[in-house]
Amino acid sequence: MLRQYELVDRVLGYDPKADEALINRAYVYAMKQHGNQMRASGDPYFSHPIEVAGILTDLKLDTATIVTAILHDTIEDTGATMEELTKLFGAEVANLVDGVTKLTRIEITSERSKQAENFRKFLLAMSNDIRVLLVKLADRLHNMRTLHFIPSPEKRRRIAQETMDIYAPLAGRMGIQEIREELEDLAFKELNPEARETLLKRLNEFHSASSETLKRIAESLQARLEEGGLACKVDGRLKRAYSIWRKMERRAISLEQLSDIFGFRVIVDDVGDCYRAVGILHTNWPMVPGRFKDYISTPKNNGYRSIHTTMIGPENKRVEVQIRTHKMHEVAELGIAAHWLYKDGSSGAERSEEFASTFRWLRQLIEMLEHGGTPEEFLEHTKLQMYSDQVFCFTPKGLLITLPRGATPIDFAYAVHTEVGDSCVGCKINGRHMPLRSILQNGDEVEIIRSQAQRPSPGWEAFVATGKARSAIRRAIRQAKQAEFGRLGRQIVKGVFEAAGKEVTDVILQRAIGPLHMDDLGDLLASVGDGTLTGQQVLETVYPELPAKKTPARKSVKANGAGDHRAVVRLTGRGHGLAIRMAPDSQPLPGERIVGIITPGEGVTVYPIDAPALAEFDGEPTRWLDVKWDIDPDHPQSFPARLNITARNEVGALGHITSLIADYGSNITNLSMTERDSDFYDMQVDLEVRDFKHLTRIMSALNGLSVVSKVIRPRR
Repeated sequence: MLRQYELVDRVLGYDPKADEALINRAYVYAMKQHGNQMRASGDPYFSHPIEVAGILTDLKLDTATIVTAILHDTIEDTGATMEELTKLFGAEVANLVDGVTKLTRIEITSERSKQAENFRKFLLAMSNDIRVLLVKLADRLHNMRTLHFIPSPEKRRRIAQETMDIYAPLAGRMGIQEIREELEDLAFKELNPEARETLLKRLNEFHSASSETLKRIAESLQARLEEGGLACKVDGRLKRAYSIWRKMERRAISLEQLSDIFGFRVIVDDVGDCYRAVGILHTNWPMVPGRFKDYISTPKNNGYRSIHTTMIGPENKRVEVQIRTHKMHEVAELGIAAHWLYKDGSSGAERSEEFASTFRWLRQLIEMLEHGGTPEEFLEHTKLQMYSDQVFCFTPKGLLITLPRGATPIDFAYAVHTEVGDSCVGCKINGRHMPLRSILQNGDEVEIIRSQAQRPSPGWEAFVATGKARSAIRRAIRQAKQAEFGRLGRQIVKGVFEAAGKEVTDVILQRAIGPLHMDDLGDLLASVGDGTLTGQQVLETVYPELPAKKTPARKSVKANGAGDHRAVVRLTGRGHGLAIRMAPDSQPLPGERIVGIITPGEGVTVYPIDAPALAEFDGEPTRWLDVKWDIDPDHPQSFPARLNITARNEVGALGHITSLIADYGSNITNLSMTERDSDFYDMQVDLEVRDFKHLTRIMSALNGLSVVSKVIRPRR
């Protein structure tokens, strides 16, 4: 760990005017605040902010940034406050510490909730003062250097992947290549250790075998340039493992096929010397066509300036050379930190020629995030992704929504707002109508189609990916169930009271709330609707003087209805909702006599009166409920039905059957072959009909076909 005087000496070494007293005061304050806190490595926690400050001294940053690094964890991890920091160190330092603290909190929240707003806030906070980002980059670099002390492999991998996806690209975007390359290498070490070790071993072998050759090439380049009258410095460098690995992956080539494992830099005094150096080198050695790039006349967006050329150089070796001035070299290594002008105000930094494009990029990025742009512009411009398991989608107005991979338009709707999700009936993805179960992709524009009459479907829960959507669907279904159970309970209570010749009003029903331990009238009616209470119990509680009635047997229920003390529930269509549902294996139709079976906590299941499945409820007569159809003949509806058909195995048989069903105005929803031999085949046909008579006519017509041997309606 850096000692106090060592840190101060580093800062004074590049900035003699630095506020030594402020740095000393911050050092002592942070050490006291962190006290006995320890890191995973077993070192005192205070060592971390000091090492972060040390990294920033390598970038030659101003006093305020160094002090911010020392204090950057005090608000988050100690009892320090913004007011106290402002009083002791000034508003500038306090605001910088607050910016770094917010980014740290965004990281923690992102890990838990992975919401898009965190990415937006991250970049917006960065744009306010780039020094906040530089401190965060140094913080991440030291954390990556000590990553191996974290015991959890999953956490190490998550941090490494996040570093590769966010922090390394951001460091590169700001031109800080040294930090970018080290972050990539440390992340590479965690994410793919075997590949890195293999590559390092090969590189070391290659370097051992070629070191003398490289030295001779550098000396030859230096000699020819000096003969041409240029004062310069030439050095060779071995590229980092991850940079080589990425190039091998991108080009799908082996290490031996790479021509630029080693590169040479030529450092000269001024811009004119850069072009003179190119002339001297190309005069002595032939250049490789298509390998000349002039980043001096057209700098990169991060301020990088150099001339790149590749030649067939000394000893007939392919040589890659970068030519730059001393100032350009400093910018190439340290990026925006190389020409730090915050001490003269941010406007000075923006006027800097080297960094004009960098600030322009930041402004464009923030404008896109604030006002929306095309997904392609966003992804191309930032080259960033919050997490590799997320997708970025947009509303038609350009609002950025981030979801986990595998998310659907339902997840998107609930991410916009709970009311949008609850009222979702359809969607358009990139302008096309698509199913709600569609999987969203990066850059999709999603438009949610809404209806106030809509409510969440229980089936949605099977394909949503976010916890927010799942919990909202469950909550809405619970509320809808409660309302439906209440309506059903009111019907049941009304039928029971009318059958007993007693008046039923809300005021009268209030008498049963206390004795039956209900919270209110809604709770009472819902309990009757879901079968927890019976209408008879409510009647006997309100009118205890009534003589108890014997519950009728199933035989009388079948023959005469449920009895004069039972309720009558009327069904008005197939969409009966959550409180009343049709028996799936019996599929009752209008025109058939039906009966309801109450299951406590679940509501009513409706069966045809002759369904074999009713036999299992013979011993539970209190669960039987009289149910009747009440269909408006002026507004016909369709209902599901199923037929099992045995047909002759001959050409055209299936066509005859399906054509007849269509001729009778019925739609086939599903058809499957269940058994087949050389003479006959059995098939199961699901179709939609208006009522029992409609189905009977279709069955009679099918039996009249010569290709049909048998038609039955299965019952369970």
